[in-house]
Amino acid sequence: MKSNYKKIGDYVRQVSNRNTDLKVMNLKGINIEKEFMPSVANINGTDLSKYKVVKKGQFAFNPMHVGRDKMLPIGLWKEEEPIIVSPAYIVFEIIDHNHLDLNYLMMWCSREEFDRNCWFTTDSSVRGGFSWDSFCDLNFPYIPLEKQKEIYHEYFVVSNRISLLERILSTVEQTSYHLYREWFVNFNFPMNFIDSNLDSKGYKHSKGQFIWDDDLESEIPFDWSSGTLEDIYSFQYGKGNNNPSNGGIYPVYGSNGIIGYYDQFNNQDAPVIGHIGSCGSLVYAFGKHYVTYNGVMCNINENYGKIFGYLTLKSKDLKSQTRGSTQPFLSYDMLYEIKTVLPPKNIESKASFYFDRIYRHINILNNQINSLNKIKDLILLNLSKI
Repeated sequence: MKSNYKKIGDYVRQVSNRNTDLKVMNLKGINIEKEFMPSVANINGTDLSKYKVVKKGQFAFNPMHVGRDKMLPIGLWKEEEPIIVSPAYIVFEIIDHNHLDLNYLMMWCSREEFDRNCWFTTDSSVRGGFSWDSFCDLNFPYIPLEKQKEIYHEYFVVSNRISLLERILSTVEQTSYHLYREWFVNFNFPMNFIDSNLDSKGYKHSKGQFIWDDDLESEIPFDWSSGTLEDIYSFQYGKGNNNPSNGGIYPVYGSNGIIGYYDQFNNQDAPVIGHIGSCGSLVYAFGKHYVTYNGVMCNINENYGKIFGYLTLKSKDLKSQTRGSTQPFLSYDMLYEIKTVLPPKNIESKASFYFDRIYRHINILNNQINSLNKIKDLILLNLSKI
């Protein structure tokens, strides 16, 4: 071990300020992202005077279930107003801020290696608890305060950039879905989608003609038709019950997003729907990727745009379509039964022109976020090499 490693316990002390006067009522927990979040605990009839107060600049961690979850839920509270946490939590603070920067310590506690070390030192109880003494006995790389702040600044700049891009990404995704709903649910698509000589006023607002559709049990625009998702997609299950991740270049999708990387792929630029597990969940997988049996691969009919198809799936609230009580599932046969409206080709094509451009931008944003996350991980990884 490098000589500049020190024990965390030499620089921190435990605090246990109870909420005896009941002045603080904002109860928080800590999630797996090591961030404070509103507590999901039912506190009706609970004596909150026994709960611990966390002030700005103080840390808290949940010592329970570390052995089970293989990570330590720990957070740094940065807001002015204090909060309370469960009496089971451990609250602590830095003894001397002239020697240790609180953000630098939180960076160290965010590393996967730190979580592994916590896991290794859990007790033998069913819950796999983690003690204050065990935390204090952990080591971290001690460097001069200015260097600590310099490293954190680099990390902070990258993290802020990621947060900004994620907000932009969320806004763009919401905008695309809003357009889809306005055009294909509310039927207020621009009139010039029908004829380029017409203006851009919405069809519904322009009092366009509607007809009753018995299958959908609703009105749809004249010349539109009804069908099912089978008209837009062919569905099939992914391959293999296990995660084949071997460090390859292609992301592996299970029932709820990326679960690893593999050196083979079985689909490209297509939605993935959760089949078993997080059944009904929906993500759009850019580029070449591998889908396991827990996911449903969605192969678009050549008559429809890929993003139009994805947004159609998104509008169907697939999680409400699942079946099974013990083990919920969503099969491709069930997907084929879902009814949907089918626009004329000329209208779908013009809408897809806009959707495709928006999702090209979304893909660029995703790539930028992924690249910055790699830089962020590298900064954390390099802490151990200081």
